[in-house]
Amino acid sequence: MGTTTGISWTTRTWNGVIGCTKISEGCSRCYAERLAATKFRHFLGRPVWGAGNPRHITGDQLWKAPLKWARDARATGEKVMVFGNSLYDLFEDHPTVNAVRPRIWDLVDRTRDVLTWQFLTKRPERIAECLPESWSPFWEGVWLGTSVESADYVHRADHLRAVDAAVRVVSVEPALGCVAHALNLEGIDWCIWGGEAGPGFRSADHQWARDLLAACRANGTAFFMKQSAGPVNGRGDRLDGVEIKEFPTPRTVAATA
Repeated sequence: MGTTTGISWTTRTWNGVIGCTKISEGCSRCYAERLAATKFRHFLGRPVWGAGNPRHITGDQLWKAPLKWARDARATGEKVMVFGNSLYDLFEDHPTVNAVRPRIWDLVDRTRDVLTWQFLTKRPERIAECLPESWSPFWEGVWLGTSVESADYVHRADHLRAVDAAVRVVSVEPALGCVAHALNLEGIDWCIWGGEAGPGFRSADHQWARDLLAACRANGTAFFMKQSAGPVNGRGDRLDGVEIKEFPTPRTVAATA
């Protein structure tokens, strides 16, 4: 939750909260729910998934971890990317998440000079109302993204596009269909493609990845091939034998002024 990670497009994961509510087909085999029910069950002590259940706020030691990462990064010049919500949705409309969100933004603001924070949501329509007042035009060091698992959810990118951010990300994971012909990539800086991994994974066609790569090339959007569908996370990360792990160039406030 606050350490190095096997997620290839980031450096570390961090979670101030654990728990969420499923809202679309991409959630049906949620790895985070599975972890909460197995690996983390001993300290959670109660269900944290579903609209009617509480969320778990993690402990002080974990909340202090990004401050240490930032101190170390300032001393060494190391570039650190932090996936800031792998076990919850920062933009979920839940009493606990709403209450703790200002504390999360404060932590992000204190460390974003050296840590690159990455947030993904399936609720991009809520991003604008949940941003801190000092966001305008945006916070450098913070990347915002949305998950688009199939063409049925490409509208999420429209909500994301309406928000200013250093980097706008569309994550096609788990890939459950081809999105390339329906997804408008205007204003989108980075696309991540990944098949579903874990028990009961649903299959994904590499042609979907090829089509999205072609669309990214036409639009100038960076493309990151994360993995093929399979029982183990991170396997099959080459597309037609080629490793494609591109990263975007963030916007800066000075450049947009």
